[in-house]
Amino acid sequence: MTRKLAILGATGSIGTSTLDLIARSPDRFEVTTVTAATNVEALADIVRRTGAKLAVVADETRYTDLAELLVGTGCRVAAGEDALVEAAASDADLVIAAIVGCAGLRPVMGAVEAGKTVALANKEALVTAGALMTDAADSSGATLLPIDSEHNAIFQCLAGSRSAEISRIILTASGGPFRAASAATMDAATPAQAVAHPNWTMGAKISVDSATMMNKGLELIEAHYLFGLPSGRIDILVHPQSVVHSMVEFVDGSVLAQLGNADMRIPIAYALAWPERMETPAEKLDLAAIARLDFEAADLDRFPALRLAREALEAGGDAPIVLNAANEVAVAGFLAGKIAFPDIARVVQESLIGADYDAPRSIGDVLEIDRMTRERAEAMMKASCP
Repeated sequence: MTRKLAILGATGSIGTSTLDLIARSPDRFEVTTVTAATNVEALADIVRRTGAKLAVVADETRYTDLAELLVGTGCRVAAGEDALVEAAASDADLVIAAIVGCAGLRPVMGAVEAGKTVALANKEALVTAGALMTDAADSSGATLLPIDSEHNAIFQCLAGSRSAEISRIILTASGGPFRAASAATMDAATPAQAVAHPNWTMGAKISVDSATMMNKGLELIEAHYLFGLPSGRIDILVHPQSVVHSMVEFVDGSVLAQLGNADMRIPIAYALAWPERMETPAEKLDLAAIARLDFEAADLDRFPALRLAREALEAGGDAPIVLNAANEVAVAGFLAGKIAFPDIARVVQESLIGADYDAPRSIGDVLEIDRMTRERAEAMMKASCP
């Protein structure tokens, strides 16, 4: 049976990979809804290729441009945040939630409240609003399918298992470009060095998060909400080859791992076809050619972001929101040359001092805490680097 899809963030990397997979299995999927932030040209091209019936651009000033590009296609055009929420709750069997940042919070919540199956690539949804999202999913019957390679790996390993059978989950981390770097090298690190990930081709922000290992800290928080395990039963293990994407240890001592090449189309395909599987063009794994798989403990002294993320998870309340917002501001400051690489963690740590640990009661609360944290973090950077 054909599965109807809504792709939120269709012009980004996750959206592009999703469309690549769909084009290879056109009989299995029908794209009904697509959205983009500002790139109406790319969005219009996607509509023409897929026959989508609803296209939404977040930037309301681009509405007319999109409408003109889609004249004669029969596709309905809309713009703005409310339209994104409508798109998320549209007539689709599966919602690909790939809008970057807090801009994706309300659309993801709209899909969850509508009881959709949501393939989640938006980290902020669970990092900043984890309890709100999971409570809403419990109420509506929505299903959350993780697209992040690590959480998708865990999801695959857990298939058919009961929570009582799980001892712990183990998130793997590449260690980023500074895994074996000296403190002096990290102190003097440039943005170009920080974004040079050894295994993955990613955007600048997530590449810096990999360099600080904050990405793994954020994934720790995500894993808590996705799989319902406390912080003490979620470990992080550095694995530089990025072949083992994560593992699950069971109470009998068995450990299951999911392996694969570094290609995001593998976890996306698992979410698209779930509970079945589908073929992908990803290169097949050749363990003989790889020859060895290495693992090492994460160094919390050299990568304090990991410690800060775990502390934020255990503190609860608004701490994860503060962690995420302050990190985004600090990373942007580093990329702009305003602060040094080690200052990213410092800005986050000082921002967490201002957390009051009151839990947000709505997405509006999350966004307000996010806004206030960003203002404080910006002020900190200006004070230290006038």
